[in-house]
Amino acid sequence: MTTRRGRAPVDAVLASRQPVLMEGAVVERVRRNSPGLLDPLLVNAPLIYDADGSAVLRQIYRDYLAIGHRHALPLLLLAPTWRANPDRLAVSRCAGRDVNGDAVRFVRNIRDAWGDYARLVHVGGLMGCRGDAYKPQEGLPREDARRFHATQASALAAAGADYLLASTMPAVAEAVGMAEALAATGCPYLVSFIIRPSGHVLDGTPLDDAIHRVDDAVARAPVGFLVNCVHSSTLEAALETAGGRRVVASGRLLGVQANTSSKRPEELDGLETLDSEAAEVFAAGLCRLRDRFGLRALGGCCGTDDTHIAVLAAAMAAADDAPGRPEGEVDRVEGRDARGPVVGP
Repeated sequence: MTTRRGRAPVDAVLASRQPVLMEGAVVERVRRNSPGLLDPLLVNAPLIYDADGSAVLRQIYRDYLAIGHRHALPLLLLAPTWRANPDRLAVSRCAGRDVNGDAVRFVRNIRDAWGDYARLVHVGGLMGCRGDAYKPQEGLPREDARRFHATQASALAAAGADYLLASTMPAVAEAVGMAEALAATGCPYLVSFIIRPSGHVLDGTPLDDAIHRVDDAVARAPVGFLVNCVHSSTLEAALETAGGRRVVASGRLLGVQANTSSKRPEELDGLETLDSEAAEVFAAGLCRLRDRFGLRALGGCCGTDDTHIAVLAAAMAAADDAPGRPEGEVDRVEGRDARGPVVGP
């Protein structure tokens, strides 16, 4: 099945055997290079309305598009809406504007300029928890979370997001309620947790239990689950535990957006200097997760930029082209002749 524009649905892409590239850091790249542009409430969302800010965002998204295009990899981008929730919007300088819808359209317009390659690129609506992502005690109860997140989820879906992502979730109760809100939109969606090396979400719930709780609670389950905002070594240690082996066996964990730092979330919170690692080291860690545990959606979070994603994408494409790789569903739907030259903007 393909969409009107010839784009395979996200669930078909992620169900295939083909590797999927995810974007690297966006907010942090702005913070590093143009810190004065970020909004204290909505972070990078208002940049779409500002000439300087929109230019910075466009270049970041084009960097990731150019990398994905170079290697003909399916690419998951995300609208800059992580903090554009109802509470923050109501008291922000953007009150009354359709920030979520405008942000989705902003990224879709960038994506659609990439000719045939645009068929391999999905634009997601990014959502976060209501409170601090490093403080699970601030998480909403399930029913409150469903009501709170429904407004943003509906706005993102109505704007034509290809999928929705509940990202950087530290507390399972809020993740369950958010999943219910996302499921109600009818849009494909993913849920991404922050975890510790022990294999527990930050609120202390084992990751396998967290996944089961979300899957069992919603009428329409997520396409799958991710982990983000941790180093690859953290996820590797977690998946080596008994609970982690159950997660791998379930097939419900699809990928990771990894940090370049192995510091704990509490150590990263408010860190003034960038703690990073070489792009080759970063890519090797993610490829090890792919090889050991079958993760196939790989991208970056804190500390990453286009150099990290470029090395990662090259490694993913090289493995995908190795002799004997079984043909995946996306190969048949999209056609690997998309590797031919396409001129991007």
